[in-house]
Amino acid sequence: MPYRPTHRQLEYLVALGETGHFGEAARRCNVSQPTLSVQLALLEKQLGATLIERMPGQVAPTPVGAEIIAAARVVLHGLDEIRALAASSKGNLGGSLRLGVVSSFGPYFLPYLLPRLHREHRDLKVYIREDRPRLLERAVLEGETDCALGQIPDQEDLFSFRHICRERIYLGVPKEHPLARLERVPVSALKGERLLTLGPGHRLLDDVRSLATVSGALLAEDYEGSSLDALRQMVSIEMGLSLFPELYVRSEFEKEQNVRLLTLDGWSGERQIGFFWRKSSARGGHFEALARLGEAVAQSLF
Repeated sequence: MPYRPTHRQLEYLVALGETGHFGEAARRCNVSQPTLSVQLALLEKQLGATLIERMPGQVAPTPVGAEIIAAARVVLHGLDEIRALAASSKGNLGGSLRLGVVSSFGPYFLPYLLPRLHREHRDLKVYIREDRPRLLERAVLEGETDCALGQIPDQEDLFSFRHICRERIYLGVPKEHPLARLERVPVSALKGERLLTLGPGHRLLDDVRSLATVSGALLAEDYEGSSLDALRQMVSIEMGLSLFPELYVRSEFEKEQNVRLLTLDGWSGERQIGFFWRKSSARGGHFEALARLGEAVAQSLF
């Protein structure tokens, strides 16, 4: 029978690839460094390939090692799903959930979702990862995250997506801006205006680019915000205009005196939000149940 790596060997390899240090990888895996080193050397021998390049003071995966580490993450995630499926016979969505959330939506929706999730699945352990959408998509594909909450992924064919709501997007302008006296603004009125946005990897960047294209506005290439708060503060001091999603507005604009929020005419000022997970995931039933709960919460908000 052909050789198959053990799950412990795969855990050691992934840990070493992520830490770049034998000692740290051993501590993460709760084994001694010699044990980890011996098992990885045995893995390389049995596979007939060098997976780790050993250098003074550091280690790094070889090209084939990097590919095997990525595959190992998926295998380990599959083992976690087997355990979760067994636990699902007792209910509780499998007992554990690694949930990714996009930073422009998750922090403003989770305060409504998590209390209800806890009431209905009291023993469920939820681990939250907040990140940029494209990083979350990769994390879901590589098994680092079980599912994520955000907009429709770029590579739709690789994911299952369950819609829960549509969120409005508003245009924010400085209070002294000529447009600030209006409630609704035609897209054509933005021609020549400077639009601020979040950096690469954020879907809001795509939205702002789309708006700039249809309106003739100018995308501020010299500034990329790191957060919606940063954008709001930049707008407040008249550095430009920007877009703000509805839940963020509800959470953070109550005391904002220097930015006016307007509705755009002639542009689809909303985004579709939902849960997504790998199509091949064995826990699709868990995530469908989570999405139904999320949809019920969203219906009470929008």
